[in-house]
Amino acid sequence: MKIAVHAVGRMKAGPDKELADRYLDRFAKSGPAIGLEFTGVVETPESRAQTVAERKREEAEKLRAQLASGAALILLDERGKNISSEDFAGRIGTLRDSGQRNLVVAIGGPDGHDAELRENAALVLSFGALTWPHQLVRIMLAEQLYRVATILSGHPYHRS
Repeated sequence: MKIAVHAVGRMKAGPDKELADRYLDRFAKSGPAIGLEFTGVVETPESRAQTVAERKREEAEKLRAQLASGAALILLDERGKNISSEDFAGRIGTLRDSGQRNLVVAIGGPDGHDAELRENAALVLSFGALTWPHQLVRIMLAEQLYRVATILSGHPYHRS
């Protein structure tokens, strides 16, 4: 299954980007052995529309344009489910094992995701009740994707 990350906003060069890239590189190297192919990060600029609703709608349109036909969608959203790493790995493994060919994991803009996207997502995921800067969310997602690969492969990186 091909997995891409879609992020609203850009990550500037520096230690945050280096750390996210390090985990994404680990994921890219460990995923193929278990049927997970990392295809990269697609960054789209934040919408400059006047209202929150318009910004969410414009950003959702850009995300939809990135979705391959039939791709599953996981959204990172503060209203999402707070699940364990094992559960996250299990859900991705289930998508892979059910024949899902493409998965996009999306980090929204400062205003969040469009309600229609949330309704149609395979999973709406939260990294807890706290609000996180987008740079840290990207790092945490990158690490969790690498952790998913280690859990699904039985590697000892994840100790539960």
